[in-house]
Amino acid sequence: MSERTRNVLLLGADYGLFLVGLAFASQATILPAFAAWLGAPNVVIGAIPAVMTLGWFLPSLFAAGHTETLPRQWPFIMRWTGWERVPYLVLALSAFFVAERAPSLTLVVLLAMLLLSTGFGGLLMPSWMDLIGRAVPTAARGRFFALASLAAGLASFAASFAVADVLARVPAPASYGVCFLAASICLGLSWIALALVREPDGRVTREPVALGAYLARVPGLLRSDRNLSRFLTARALTIAGMMGGGFYTVYALRTWEAPPGQAGVFTALLVGGHALGTLTLGWIADHAGHRLVLLIGAMANVSAGAVALLAGSLGTFEIVFALVGVHQAAINVSALNVLLEFAPAPDARPTYVGIGSTLMAPVAFATPLLGGVMADAFGFPIVFVVGLVAGLAGLVVLATRVHDPRRLAARAPEEAAA
Repeated sequence: MSERTRNVLLLGADYGLFLVGLAFASQATILPAFAAWLGAPNVVIGAIPAVMTLGWFLPSLFAAGHTETLPRQWPFIMRWTGWERVPYLVLALSAFFVAERAPSLTLVVLLAMLLLSTGFGGLLMPSWMDLIGRAVPTAARGRFFALASLAAGLASFAASFAVADVLARVPAPASYGVCFLAASICLGLSWIALALVREPDGRVTREPVALGAYLARVPGLLRSDRNLSRFLTARALTIAGMMGGGFYTVYALRTWEAPPGQAGVFTALLVGGHALGTLTLGWIADHAGHRLVLLIGAMANVSAGAVALLAGSLGTFEIVFALVGVHQAAINVSALNVLLEFAPAPDARPTYVGIGSTLMAPVAFATPLLGGVMADAFGFPIVFVVGLVAGLAGLVVLATRVHDPRRLAARAPEEAAA
């Protein structure tokens, strides 16, 4: 087995096992259900995706400048990635031993651990994506993420039945503790796979630049790359279009008075939609570009909001979670990969990943919090309407104003020769 093949398999295992771990502690189903059991108001339930997206998005650009100066990314990643994983073990222990006695304290621990985990994830994102960019060829990255996501989706789909059984049979909050413990085990196995990776040699580095000077370059870059700016506008609107995502589970459980085990059914539908989506989206990404994949994901997101508004029964509402799964598949396959293709040179990849992540942080943080406030004041349907309008706007911008960066890059040499 060649070293490249070995690295691709290990990085795929790292990514896939990480996704399986997150499925056991699903942001869309398990975490809001646990928070609701703890007595959280809607604004706190909305804070769960807000905190997680803030952690994933905000730190990346601040770390990207340092990332570009590193001759090797793997040591930096391994030094800090444990902090992405340990918080879920803390959540498991909190659910087993603290939640029943001190639910308010457990809510604080929940939000703090999610911020800690995702914050370190965001810090390491430019390094990890640069490692992927050197280990996996451009024409295979879509299939890499799709196959890893598909394997994770199938494993998560099977695991979701166990989750549903645990939630139905084991009294809360211990049932949630079992879910978080399973997440911790998967994340630990993911760490082992990452530890076995052998980083490719030959990375081009940049000279260190003070953080202030580095950040001062960003406005000029956005002015000069209008296609990137329009893409980020579309992404921001699409993220705002996900406003209702954190409330789908709670809305369905309350509206149709469903049993706790129904959250496991929702998880099964979500990971099933994710698995089916990745069957085709990876191939589409490699052959037709990541922009098309993100368009498909945006359409699935808008459709989920429409079904949530119009559903007249629990059975109909379940379609929402399958559509959310397709949207998540599109994001997993293409949201970061497309940023690698926007970058004009390999040594600029961390900056483009950082820009594409950090500039989304304000929208990603504010959207679910605003959704929680609106849900408390006006009810869930208004949240779904606002999300639907924003999602439609993002879909229109992406479809009409953003060009596929891969096609632009392929066209540039031809235009220069002419």
